[in-house]
Amino acid sequence: MPGTNLTRDEAQQRARLLTVDAYEIDLDLSGAQEGGDADGSDHGTFRSVTTVRFDSAEAGADSFIDLVAPAVHEVRLNGEALDAGEVFKDSRIALTGLRAGRNELRVVADCAYTNTGEGLHRFVDPVDQQAYLYTQFEVPDARRVYASFEQPDLKATFQFTVKAPEGWTVISNSPTPEPSGNVWRFEPTPRISTYITALIAGPYHSVHSTYEKDGRSVPLGIYCRPSLAEHLDAEQIFEVTRQGFEWFQEKFDYAYPFAKYDQLFVPEFNAGAMENAGAVTIRDQYVFRSKVTDAAYEVRAETILHELAHMWFGDLVTMEWWNDLWLNESFATYTSIACQAYAPGSKWPHSWTTFANSMKTWAYRQDQLPSTHPIMAEINDLDDVLVNFDGITYAKGASVLKQLVAYVGRDEFFQGVQAYFKAHAFKNTRLSDLLGALEETSGRDLKTWSKKWLETAGINILRPEIEVDAQGVITSFAVKQEAPALPPGAKGEPVLRPHRIAIGSYELTDGKLVRTGRIELDVDGALTPVPQLAGTRRPAVLLLNDDDLSYAKVRLDEESLKVVTEHLGDFTESLPRALSWASAWDMTRDAELPARDYLALVRSGIGKESDIGVVQSLHRQVKLALDLYAAPEWRETGLAVWTTETLEQLRAAEPGSDHQLAWARAFAASARTDEQLDLLQGLLDGTEEISGLAVDTELRWSLVQRLAATGRADEKAIAAELERDKTSAGERHAATARAARPTERAKGEAWASVVESDRLPNAVQEAVIGGFVQSDQRELLAPYTAKYFDAVKDIWESRSHEMAQQIAVGLYPALQVSQETLDATDAWLAAAEPSAALRRLISESRAGIERALKAQAADAAA
Repeated sequence: MPGTNLTRDEAQQRARLLTVDAYEIDLDLSGAQEGGDADGSDHGTFRSVTTVRFDSAEAGADSFIDLVAPAVHEVRLNGEALDAGEVFKDSRIALTGLRAGRNELRVVADCAYTNTGEGLHRFVDPVDQQAYLYTQFEVPDARRVYASFEQPDLKATFQFTVKAPEGWTVISNSPTPEPSGNVWRFEPTPRISTYITALIAGPYHSVHSTYEKDGRSVPLGIYCRPSLAEHLDAEQIFEVTRQGFEWFQEKFDYAYPFAKYDQLFVPEFNAGAMENAGAVTIRDQYVFRSKVTDAAYEVRAETILHELAHMWFGDLVTMEWWNDLWLNESFATYTSIACQAYAPGSKWPHSWTTFANSMKTWAYRQDQLPSTHPIMAEINDLDDVLVNFDGITYAKGASVLKQLVAYVGRDEFFQGVQAYFKAHAFKNTRLSDLLGALEETSGRDLKTWSKKWLETAGINILRPEIEVDAQGVITSFAVKQEAPALPPGAKGEPVLRPHRIAIGSYELTDGKLVRTGRIELDVDGALTPVPQLAGTRRPAVLLLNDDDLSYAKVRLDEESLKVVTEHLGDFTESLPRALSWASAWDMTRDAELPARDYLALVRSGIGKESDIGVVQSLHRQVKLALDLYAAPEWRETGLAVWTTETLEQLRAAEPGSDHQLAWARAFAASARTDEQLDLLQGLLDGTEEISGLAVDTELRWSLVQRLAATGRADEKAIAAELERDKTSAGERHAATARAARPTERAKGEAWASVVESDRLPNAVQEAVIGGFVQSDQRELLAPYTAKYFDAVKDIWESRSHEMAQQIAVGLYPALQVSQETLDATDAWLAAAEPSAALRRLISESRAGIERALKAQAADAAA
């Protein structure tokens, strides 16, 4: 949106001038069920009254407060009425002639409900026809609900008063009070940032419990819509939550800093979850309506723990500006996975395998795009940060934090964190504050480490250099480090970095690869000798970066690669298997391993893979390799081989097991022959059965969507399935199925609903885009390349950030892997003069085409 940006310079200037004390926010949501004001005068807005008290360091100074609202009725500064028409422009209210010391501002406005997942989102459940509201304010959207100084370092207390419809529940950061005449008056919060304030309202279902420790009782609540209540496994969620409380309070040596802890599963949520202080919102797809694998429960648990960790790191102590967003997210990611790995009684002690398998592959992918950037990115304004919730900020940052923990020592790391929380509680900090605390506890100088790891972009490659004598004894071993050139268009220079790594030695014993030795050391510079290995017998496999301590691409020596290729599924531990799988995938993406050889490798080893998360990742990666990286003339052969493999594995899997469900989904995603599609139809209508496989609601939709995409399920079949599942999830699935149909009319209708209209809610738009893009429909989709470039700039400039980004990324012609697509992209980039944020997203998508062309050439040459 134009006029909604805020620069870092403006924020710094405002922070030097102002100290904010308290907000009192009065919201009238009594008309929310109907969609507008209670008197029916407006069917999209609610009344918002904000009173904020703040101090100015100078007399007569000018500043501004942020507000995104359709109408402002009153602005009163220090008791004097200002002309709202004059002072409210470009989503700001100008504040002139401030008093030195205390000032008071009152703003009365009509603010708007949204259906984009930004600000105050309004959703009507088709099951009970009730409205459900929740806020999402990160990065800059508290200003869509109340007038606010929208930057993280202007903390204040917040007191909400909310008028809501009869029978509703209202939840905020402070404990929920007893309402008086449908008015809910909350106690003021501690000093927190605007972006972690929250309001959730509606006839939500709830379950309550407590966390007890050292005589203190913290109330716990879990909320969801009544239509999901039968699927809510509250005790499992409470169990993970209590485990997090126990482990974090011990490691942080700081009691949970808020009065209660509610977790609210809300509809149409754009992200995984949001760390609102004491009132965490979570996407309600995590309330599982059908059978899912343990990997889904593990991911949900990590999300729960990630948000809980933020209560300390992010909410109690908050970054001064968004350039330290990476530290906020990386810390929460690292500690949530560490909690799963090390907390007593955890169900997921293998969580570092999942991290290596999913988060790090995301990081490696992001770090090879032209938009790659240092972990500590330069964030000049809000537009910069909005596109920076990426694989560098979350996954590379957490990977580097894991390496920092190995570098300074785990105990020393948490001792530094403890000192950091005590020194900066309810305040704002910079990275240097944390590094200073860690230097104190570890004795390590982190300035060089920080400069090379946090202020530079790109990935290093680590290779072993081995010399062996005729008797098989190692005479010399060294780790060679390379710094490949950054992607074209990326800023900065490649650098060698200090790495803390382990080197694992593995031998084949009774057909299994067993670790027989481990060395941990610092690697720095171009070549690091490892004298400890000299004079020892060469093992079957030498694995650099064993235990995944550092962040680097790893290559195997020739002998190790040969053994791993033949025995990848035979490692006794899941982490070295995951590292080897990740290395193979990395080589495929880099056009070092042809897609057909990657397929062969996966087929040879996946049957022995016990980790269900790894299995499901391999399913996704094989499908992606065949769709994008296989030579076009061989692609259909590869897909046929893979689909046959998925069906054989499905029939061989243990009945009722996670592996059986995963293989069923993989088969449904690629079934292509008449016989295979007949089987999908038979499973759907009950004429076919696979022992132990529950064809439940979600699996049924997977079958329907594939049948729709192949022309076997028409509108009548889709409507019949929706009749069985008349829920919001059903509506999304039906939208995907309709958009997936292989007809010009279906594609035209889907395109028009997303591009030519802006009426779809965020979750439905996402579903339509997901159905529209089908890898088997390249020719049908080809005409939309030109239409995309004709429309994307206008969409970016007219839609909200979340909605525009869905379209810009989701509808880019990524399946049209050709020089023509590169040329069309380059012509658009040269002529369209897009904003920096849009240019970044299009350039990232372009890089995917370039990578796919190289990989296809490598596969064709195989």
